[in-house]
Amino acid sequence: MIDLTVNEDKLKNAVELAKKRGVLIPTLKQMRDPDKYTPARIKEKLKHTGLWDLDPANLFRITWKNEPKETGGLYGAVNTLEFPHELTGVKARIIALCGKWFPTGAHKVGASFGCLVPRLVTGQFDPTCQKAVWPSTGNYCRGGAYNAALLGCESIAILPAGMSRERFEWLRTVAGEIIATPGSESNVKEIYDEVAHIRATRPEAVIFNQFEEMGNHLWHYSVTGPAMEEAVRAVMGPKGRFAGVTVTSGSAGTTGCGDYLKEAFPYSKVAVGEASECPTLLANGFGDHRIEGIGDKHVPWVHNVRNTDLVIDIDDNACLAMIRLCNEPAGVKYLKSLGISDEVIARLPLMGISGAANVSMAIKMAKYYELTENDVIVTVLTDSMALYGSRLEEMRASLGEYTETRAAVDHARYVLANGTDNMLELTYQQKKRIHNLKYYTWVEQQGKTSAELNAQWYDPDYWTNIHKAAARIDEKIDEFNARTGLAQ
Repeated sequence: MIDLTVNEDKLKNAVELAKKRGVLIPTLKQMRDPDKYTPARIKEKLKHTGLWDLDPANLFRITWKNEPKETGGLYGAVNTLEFPHELTGVKARIIALCGKWFPTGAHKVGASFGCLVPRLVTGQFDPTCQKAVWPSTGNYCRGGAYNAALLGCESIAILPAGMSRERFEWLRTVAGEIIATPGSESNVKEIYDEVAHIRATRPEAVIFNQFEEMGNHLWHYSVTGPAMEEAVRAVMGPKGRFAGVTVTSGSAGTTGCGDYLKEAFPYSKVAVGEASECPTLLANGFGDHRIEGIGDKHVPWVHNVRNTDLVIDIDDNACLAMIRLCNEPAGVKYLKSLGISDEVIARLPLMGISGAANVSMAIKMAKYYELTENDVIVTVLTDSMALYGSRLEEMRASLGEYTETRAAVDHARYVLANGTDNMLELTYQQKKRIHNLKYYTWVEQQGKTSAELNAQWYDPDYWTNIHKAAARIDEKIDEFNARTGLAQ
């Protein structure tokens, strides 16, 4: 659950620091509708502020509705990319929300905000004497370190040593300390082990674990879900039908949007994905994969499994092939030959590796349910190719230069032939089987209780009470801003 108990002594310190730094904190309401609710003076400041600048005004850019500009942008409609039928090979419309236009170039900056700010505005975290620890496979710790820097907090970023070079290079500019754990995307346990060591040896450290922090789930329920609904309704038309949402598991925070969408569209489906090389949800399996940003080998505490309808496993080769197809010059030439417009092709780099997995999932969902041109699927592009240029270089070095023939083969094999294998439509008992896997990570290893685990499954108010906390968090933020004197 989300604890909003106030520690007045620590809260005073946080208020004074925010006042000194001129930090005004946005509410979830402002993130949902920034153009309507962002103060005029903040908008004026943003006209002269870069998207990645270490400026507290950029807290008001933690939204899906930023103008797609590197500098000086304000707000518009939800940033989306529709994937053309010529590329996907399916009739269904696949709409993706674009994470590139968040500060740090990934939507995880929102999830980390959802974890940090409730503790900051209640005095549970004191930025004057404590350090925020961000365990992650990459984007979450980047977002956390960024938010911490804006809010005047010191941070410790934890991520596997094998993550992309771009992640580490940028982190060094904002994080006070970086800890590279052994392995790569699949080595989440090693991250947990480091967290346990820090918790036992460094009393100044406060852990913001995205896999268990309900603020992660709540941010996506409160901000991503409404953005998805808005994007879907904008394109559905009179005969349109919303089929569902596809998101990779990762921290499972993004699955919170599914809770919201099921309220808005009760008939819709929520599909959660993973790499077929590590089929934990599908088959209680394990392994190693190369889809950066999705984690594996456990079920996150914040995953509301009862609301998951499908598990879809994706070949990591398909994701890597897709980013080559959409970014290499020969791939671009091939896509043009299919009749895909220059405008769409120019925007395909908005899709990073995990985004390619989400789109691949959407294609499989469309085929499984035999969806038509009247059906809409929504998904997420967590980040963009701006974070994966080094991966393209590595593939050129290992696989050779990309050709149009190779592009045609990749498109046929990994996109058009993407079928309904490695999928499971979940029954009640199958959902419960996945939910029960939480026990081994969270009760046996991380100190959670069986009672709360059972409450997640059996208590009808467990998740709705978390969702209701959004209004109370906004109240605490407003109170905090009033105490700094910066709300006027």
